[in-house]
Amino acid sequence: MRGAEHIGNVLVLGLGKSGKSAARYCADLLGTRVDSLFIAAGARTDDSVAFVESLAEEIGRICHPERSAQRGVEGSPRSDATFSYAFGDDALEGDVGHFDVCIASPGIPFWHELYVRGAELSDELISEVEFAWRESDEDSTWVAITGTNGKTTTTSLAAHLLRECGFAADAVGNIGDVCLDAVAAGKTQVYVAEVSSYQLYSTIRFAPDVAVLLNITPDHIHWHQTLEAYAEAKFKVFAGMMHGRGASASQNDAEAPLPCIILDATNDVVRAKVREMRAAGRDDYIPMGTADGIHGDMRAKCGAANAAFLDDDDMLHVAFGGEEHVLGAASDLQIKGEHNASNALAAAAVAVALGADDAAIANALASFKPLVHRIEPCGSVAGVECYNDSKATNVDATLKALQAFPGKRVVIMLGGDDKGTDLSELVAATHEHAGAAVCYGEGGPRFAQAFADAAANAPESFACLTAEHMEDAFDTALSTAREGDVVLLSPACASFDEFRSFEHRGDVFKQLVAARAEAQGA
Repeated sequence: MRGAEHIGNVLVLGLGKSGKSAARYCADLLGTRVDSLFIAAGARTDDSVAFVESLAEEIGRICHPERSAQRGVEGSPRSDATFSYAFGDDALEGDVGHFDVCIASPGIPFWHELYVRGAELSDELISEVEFAWRESDEDSTWVAITGTNGKTTTTSLAAHLLRECGFAADAVGNIGDVCLDAVAAGKTQVYVAEVSSYQLYSTIRFAPDVAVLLNITPDHIHWHQTLEAYAEAKFKVFAGMMHGRGASASQNDAEAPLPCIILDATNDVVRAKVREMRAAGRDDYIPMGTADGIHGDMRAKCGAANAAFLDDDDMLHVAFGGEEHVLGAASDLQIKGEHNASNALAAAAVAVALGADDAAIANALASFKPLVHRIEPCGSVAGVECYNDSKATNVDATLKALQAFPGKRVVIMLGGDDKGTDLSELVAATHEHAGAAVCYGEGGPRFAQAFADAAANAPESFACLTAEHMEDAFDTALSTAREGDVVLLSPACASFDEFRSFEHRGDVFKQLVAARAEAQGA
């Protein structure tokens, strides 16, 4: 086990899913590898109070029954206390001591008072993802997948491929179990982790065996403050690979898979990093596509050692380590759109890098079903096919969804909690790929205005319609759709004007489809 060394005094920032996981894990180690645990719990809520009080009771009962009443003293820890906590943004003010490691929740940005103070008080500040990696068994394998769009599909697909190819693999991180919970459970050998820019920002030595960097487009700027800082956080997914466990494992075991970095070379920001790697003479990376698109072979384009691409017959190719792997046709995939063919290539490249069999990879690719809320087929109403792409909370995701239905007339539903991003590219793509757009919700008026401003460029048959809420928008979309058309919920907005989450929005949409289908008898 990597995590055999002494951890010392631990500070946990925040009590989201990862913060609770870190707190529980370290609480179990109190008196052995952990000397003290302090939780800066953030806002005082019923849930956070219940959690720390329950944890304090459990620690007191197991470790020191005679002193259980002293456990969980809110505020500064006593010199002889092993566990304490405090609430609020000023939880770390005063003399709270010094910490060997601080584990920060991803919801706390680097400029927040708690994060800044936590970094000042600690020898190291890391994310739960890095802590989990450090605590995992030395012989385990880590695959880390990040990017603006496509992370969840690629992570789920990569885990599916590996399981179907005989690996003990699970999706963890932002889908599945929290990374540290999965490590504590010890039920898997290959951790396929979806990791966000928030989590990657607070990594130091994190060195997965395989890293996947998908597209980078403007998102989460409020947290990172600039696009450049957001991109740099994403690049940290592979920053430690040449100095971490993956590199050392490949040197010590001739049969161990080489560390591998998979990058979306069709994306301008990521392709710049590909050029840096080529200039540095590295041969541990697989570029997917070229500036010309996913059909481009970077070996032919610029002499790269490896490449992943679709050939002229839309067959998936991964060339790595001097071997060519042909892994089935894009048309065999159950997930729609060229962007999903790219996600499939990334997942297939992961499986190739870890030594999976080509035929098994191809079979597993064909058996993978669409994820919920991601261009998810959810029935038809009077011959109109309905798709739920509620996960499309930004413009780039919606641009990809628009291209997923060649030969079909699409009526797209746009709107929700507006992120205020530029809409010119979205309007142009909607004109190209859709017959109508229905703009709704809080963001509806701005979206409708963007279409009005570009009306001179719209096809003569194109219609831009408006509605107040999503249900109204769906009925409006059905009223303008014809048999054989597609109604696509792909909002390019967050969901919080009407719904708790994009999942809630997608679930409501599917309920509406079912209700209208029943009413129509179809």
